[in-house]
Amino acid sequence: MNIAKPASPALSGELIAKFRGIVGNKYAVTDAADIAPFLTEERDLFHGCSPLVLRPGSTAEVSAICQLATVHRIALVPQGGNTGLVGGQTPHNGEVVISMRRLDRIRELDTASNTMTCEAGVVLQVAQQRASEVDRLFPLSLGAEGSCTIGGNLSTNAGGTTALAYGVAREMALGVEVVLADGRILNLLSKLKKDNTGYDLRNLFIGAEGTLGIITAATLKLFPKPRAIETAYVGLKSPTQALKLLSISQAEAAGTLTSFELLSEVAVDFSIRHGIDIRDPLSSKHPWYVLMELSSPRDDARNTLEAILEKGMEDGIVDDAVIAANLGQRQAFWKLRDEMSGAQKPEGGSIKHDISVPVAAVPDFIEQADAAVTKLIPGSRPVPFGHLGDGNIHYNVSQPIGGDTADFMGRWHEVNAVVFEIVLRMGGSISAEHGIGVLKRDELPEVKDKVAIELMRSLKAMLDPQGIMNPGKVL
Repeated sequence: MNIAKPASPALSGELIAKFRGIVGNKYAVTDAADIAPFLTEERDLFHGCSPLVLRPGSTAEVSAICQLATVHRIALVPQGGNTGLVGGQTPHNGEVVISMRRLDRIRELDTASNTMTCEAGVVLQVAQQRASEVDRLFPLSLGAEGSCTIGGNLSTNAGGTTALAYGVAREMALGVEVVLADGRILNLLSKLKKDNTGYDLRNLFIGAEGTLGIITAATLKLFPKPRAIETAYVGLKSPTQALKLLSISQAEAAGTLTSFELLSEVAVDFSIRHGIDIRDPLSSKHPWYVLMELSSPRDDARNTLEAILEKGMEDGIVDDAVIAANLGQRQAFWKLRDEMSGAQKPEGGSIKHDISVPVAAVPDFIEQADAAVTKLIPGSRPVPFGHLGDGNIHYNVSQPIGGDTADFMGRWHEVNAVVFEIVLRMGGSISAEHGIGVLKRDELPEVKDKVAIELMRSLKAMLDPQGIMNPGKVL
């Protein structure tokens, strides 16, 4: 089904004045220097253009913007913290940017219902802190949690390091408030865990990357705050050994195993080499590492973690391990992990993959992908790391030492093709937690069920007949 193309991005002074009248002069940005930060993203892969950035302060203002845009067929790109990694938040063709950062109120904290209702511009770290202040946990945790927003997290269905225990963003939201393309406000905010009243419309918008509507608020699940958190950094020989340790950990820790990260030696080396105040927690190098964490409502997490590591050593799985002795050491372990993406930049070009395969297939995937990539580009350096507990691996590939960065990056889609072929053969996904955006848009029809693509296009045409909502993204 064809979707109407948005109108020309050119805006008359009269129309800009009408948009300005909605948000106020201060929050309608037209100066090129002030617009510039909204046009680029973290990886510097995409550079957009826009004549206008609007910064609404309420759902009503977002509604009015959409109404006006629909009348004049003006394309809109919603943007949260601008931390997305697939170009979904970038105005590639001169669209008007709607920055959601001013919608930053926490409307309600209900400890009896274990819910928190946040506006879309609330920074993830702020949501975590507010939950902690009332002795609750909001468990979504990402490397960009100091700047990413709740609306962006839900629009991309973010994953993160705790998905093993708590699931992804979709599973942490009970309800959402959404502004549709024509300005109607869809109120699906709810504290209910049980509500069988027809279609689950909430999930249409979570993960839709702003192509069906703009999420303006959400009711989020809260959990009991852990009384004990214990973290270990483990050296071992292979992903197969890490998988065995995961099995032991899940059996021994039951539901208290909250993170289980697999780190390759090269990824660790990059973090230590290029990070600030980062060192190897172990006295000698190992081919692979695991960063694991237990979070318990009781004070027994340390005993459980020690028992897991002891069994791992007895079974010849664990070669060395250290348990964080205090909060500072725990933070140092996580800093080593969190710096891995940024630490690849000084090594030159890096071709990224955010894939998932069945957990049991991770070792075979890494082995086969390493062989395929280094055959395609001799000297290239695979840098795999990620969430072994849920099968999500960030399979990045750094350029050969001394190679030409432009030539290497020009082979992005060739590398994607060989990696994706292995992923699909194993029953995996080409996008585990970063979304589709424009980076993977063209590959999506080749890997998604054909009927599913047809339904997605039909939904897009129904909810956004003018094609103004984040056009060119996902589909």
